Amino acid sequence: MTGVDDDEPGGRELLRVEGVTKSFPGVRALDGVSLRLRAGEVHVLLGENGAGKSTLIKMLSGVHRPDEGRILVDGREVGIRSAQDAERLGIATIHQEFNLVPGLTVAENIFLGRQPRTALGLIDKRTMRARAAELLRRVRLDVSPAAPVAGLGIARLQMVEIAKALSLDARVLIMDEPTAVLTSEEVGTLFAIVRELRDSGVGVIFITHHLDEIAALGDRVTVLRDGRSVTEVPATTDENELIRLMVGRDIAEQYPRERPAEPAEPAESAEPGAPLLRVRGLTRAPAFRDVGFDVRAGEVVGLAGLVGAGRTEVARALFGVDRYDAGTVEVNGRALARGDVRAAMRAGLGLVPEDRKAQGLLLDASLGDNLTLARLEQDTRGGFVDRRGQRRRAAEVAERLKVRMSGLEQTARTLSGGNQQKIVIGKWLLAGARLLILDEPTRGVDVGAKVEIYRLVNELTAAGCAVLMISSDLPEVLGMSDRVLVMTQGRIAGELSGERATQDAVMELAVRPVNEGNTYEASAMEGSDVG
Repeated sequence: MTGVDDDEPGGRELLRVEGVTKSFPGVRALDGVSLRLRAGEVHVLLGENGAGKSTLIKMLSGVHRPDEGRILVDGREVGIRSAQDAERLGIATIHQEFNLVPGLTVAENIFLGRQPRTALGLIDKRTMRARAAELLRRVRLDVSPAAPVAGLGIARLQMVEIAKALSLDARVLIMDEPTAVLTSEEVGTLFAIVRELRDSGVGVIFITHHLDEIAALGDRVTVLRDGRSVTEVPATTDENELIRLMVGRDIAEQYPRERPAEPAEPAESAEPGAPLLRVRGLTRAPAFRDVGFDVRAGEVVGLAGLVGAGRTEVARALFGVDRYDAGTVEVNGRALARGDVRAAMRAGLGLVPEDRKAQGLLLDASLGDNLTLARLEQDTRGGFVDRRGQRRRAAEVAERLKVRMSGLEQTARTLSGGNQQKIVIGKWLLAGARLLILDEPTRGVDVGAKVEIYRLVNELTAAGCAVLMISSDLPEVLGMSDRVLVMTQGRIAGELSGERATQDAVMELAVRPVNEGNTYEASAMEGSDVG
């Protein structure tokens, strides 16, 4: 099959996927998927977690082979059996999980397996570093080629991955959720790089869950649902229509927060209206200092702030992962021991960490074991674990959360990001957590799964539980929180609620220098929403 006419928008056809099918034990991941990519275009691949996006790009990068269908490059049918085959065809992929070696330098990672050689066959480090420096300039990354990768932050690692892809002189570049870990400024830099590549004739397949990025960067969109390619539409298509195409139903409200008219009934041991969580003077230098706030039964309290403000560090301290230097944490009026995760769990706290794979899951364990992990102590009597009861409860919560799986024996590693997040949250539902700390709960999660998580938050607060939500997504914080606490430089800069909680107000507090003293107490005493 030949490519489209050169005068069509985006130029000649580089890549075509026709009727591709792929099955795994118990799961049909792809069912007749088709896709076409032209030179000089950004083609967005859109779909819920579990829709088949990852399977498709792994097929294009040589990880999986199709059971049926065919892949054409420049109008010629090809077989992609390895990463080397993909590279020879000019296809480079930047996966969500970085493929970098921490013990090597930036230059060594960029040219790993392809190092330039001297006439004697030795690695030409001078040439390698010079080429790496030029690539780093292209991605606007001010890092020495000789710097070890292990010392770089996530955003810089992302740029190294892009430089590595550019070193291949790829004609087809696949980017899987490249903006998930970037700040708005870094996203702007990334978009500028992608536009330069597009203008030079590179075809880009761009996967994102941020709908606002589609019109800003994309040319066309292919929508996947349940392993099938539903349609191809322009990138200017209305966001609500894109959501409907993705999930197969209308989502009337993106942030469906149901706020009770009166405070929900608190836990049995608490007085009506009393906070489930009370934090005073919490300090762990230099990460945070003199932090104080309350979280009441039936409410969602958002914790906002710029990267490095100390939000995650506070969450880890509350849950006992890290010991703090001073201050008090009370749950239902009782002091909580510092640095004791088990005590936090017994008090009814649950933590959904920002890095679900590294900190929230046992990736090679079954879904059943992951779901019941936090209540193992409750399910053990006389040294014996109630395995039958565990399995029954795990099946019930998996069904409640609509986890897409082949069965409870499936390993957590094989799930999509959104379904992995549901397992982490389900673990705390089974454990009976009364206060759930959600750290970046919808990062890397599609819009349909986001709404399901938000509705679960509503269920929890309606039942008298409380949620402390940390998120870098300001619309999410504002849309789902009853009150918003803003952190800056390791302190609470102020509190916003009702009409005062706007993006501008949050950002004003997030960049404001904080005075010495407990700003939460000060704002409460003054009766103001802003500290």
